[in-house]
Amino acid sequence: MTAEAAVALPALVLFAAALLWALLAASAQIQCVDAARAGARAAARQEPAGVVRRVARQAAPDGAKVTVSRQGDLVRVVVVAHPPGPGALSLQLRHEAVAMAEDTVGVNR
Repeated sequence: MTAEAAVALPALVLFAAALLWALLAASAQIQCVDAARAGARAAARQEPAGVVRRVARQAAPDGAKVTVSRQGDLVRVVVVAHPPGPGALSLQLRHEAVAMAEDTVGVNR
């Protein structure tokens, strides 16, 4: 019985750690989605780029990189972050949100 416990206990601890890491990664991805959407809304309202980045960073995970661009009528906000955890399990979380700039809505071309 002791040998089985000695093998099973580390496996259970490793499994619990993996589940915790997956939960943190999923939470960080949701924060990236929220941050990109908030940034896109602010950019669509013609807020200055600094304000858009600040709005997105407030909702993004710590250390996230926020990129704001405009292509024609569309504003695009990309949020890239890394989930907390060991570097060996590192992956890149990314979300992109696009919105139509309000100054172009209803304009006939």
